[in-house]
Amino acid sequence: MMTGKDEQIAFLRLLPGKAATNAQLYHRLSPTEPIVLGRDFRCHIVLDPTLYRSVSRRHAEVRPVLGIEMPSGARFWQVCDLDSSNGTYLNGVRLLGCRVLQAGDRISLGQNGPEFVFEYQLSEAVESLQNFRSRSGPILDSSTDPTTPPPPRPPLVSSRPREAVSLTQLFPILSTGRQLAQKAYLLPAAVTVLFVVLLFLAIGNPPVFNFLLASYLAIAAYFFIYQLCGKRKLWWLLFLVALSTALLLVSPVLDLFTFVFHRLLPGDLANTNAQTNFLLVLVKMFFGAGLMEELFKAIPVLFLYWLGLQLRSPWRERLGVWEPLDGILLGTASAVGFSLMETLGVYVPATYKSALMSGQDAAQLASLQLLIPRVLGLVAGHMAYSGYLGYFIGLSALRRRQRKLILGVGYFTSAGLHTLWNAAGLLNPAFLTIVGGLSYAFLGAAILKARALSPTRSQNFATRFY
Repeated sequence: MMTGKDEQIAFLRLLPGKAATNAQLYHRLSPTEPIVLGRDFRCHIVLDPTLYRSVSRRHAEVRPVLGIEMPSGARFWQVCDLDSSNGTYLNGVRLLGCRVLQAGDRISLGQNGPEFVFEYQLSEAVESLQNFRSRSGPILDSSTDPTTPPPPRPPLVSSRPREAVSLTQLFPILSTGRQLAQKAYLLPAAVTVLFVVLLFLAIGNPPVFNFLLASYLAIAAYFFIYQLCGKRKLWWLLFLVALSTALLLVSPVLDLFTFVFHRLLPGDLANTNAQTNFLLVLVKMFFGAGLMEELFKAIPVLFLYWLGLQLRSPWRERLGVWEPLDGILLGTASAVGFSLMETLGVYVPATYKSALMSGQDAAQLASLQLLIPRVLGLVAGHMAYSGYLGYFIGLSALRRRQRKLILGVGYFTSAGLHTLWNAAGLLNPAFLTIVGGLSYAFLGAAILKARALSPTRSQNFATRFY
């Protein structure tokens, strides 16, 4: 066995390409520990998600083949695909399982993704390796000449699955504990089970049942947006934002907003129906619903924007609004609190009360028929408008010189989308599908742009959906 300066040095060389200008070109491999390649910031080789969109968070792994060492000191490494979405390719062929690497092999993360070349060198062991080859034939050959036959693979390592069933194959949970939490959405599943149990216990108590059902649907809708944004934000901060907006709805602040937008401005929505002049309806809804409610939901976001300017690092980054993704996450959280309070505190009780004359069961059914679509529609409703405005609040933090223009465009656009939704409901419910799809398209476009603009994009966990 060779030690010290005679030890073999192996490394991956990233081939230069259009998106690899600023990437690290050489990555030395460990003779004892595996290295993981992917977009997750915890990988050993981290690839920028904005440049390498086809790369999974944990895409592939290059690990040493332990237990096999030649008399010359030569070692072996193998590459393994980690169930990536777009696959790992070795010399142009999609990899199934693991394959032992030879010098000059090309590893591609995805068919058109970043490409690495496996290379190695021996310092003082070169001569002894050549002597060993002369006696027992070639083991490793760094020649890239296509006419030269490839060296044989080591007999103890095979890319074919073993016939014997291992203990971890019979009991997968013994070997996938960490991946279970990261990739299998263990926490969302646990939350779902918890709510299922609570819903069973709440049968016969309509207010509690409605609250639990609405909360679960809202959490599921928000989790979808959170995953799409791909930036971590303190969970308790998001909860406090939602709670503060809900509490503001039962505070004198709502009365102040109602006075300004419904009395001082032409936003009085009383006696507004389909028979009213449509242009007048749009004006009233623009002031009384769009401008009023979007500014109301933005209060916690604007407060945290101001608070972040007063704090020092790292709390100003954790609590404040420093980029568009911050604004989207906080804005959509505020929308959750607003919608839950509005739905459970106003609309559902009113529906339940009006249907109670037909019986308690009929009243509960009517309230559920209202509750479920209202909360499920969050991603194309309140969350879409508030998240879109939150994007502009965060963008103003990056482009402070044009803050007024940015905030003005965001405020009036989100209010306009909100107005279109309310007006479409008065004209023809079929128009709600178009307006809802348009609202979510605006939010989705803002999220994608925010991910591209994010100063922390290399540490974010956003994944591409396939």
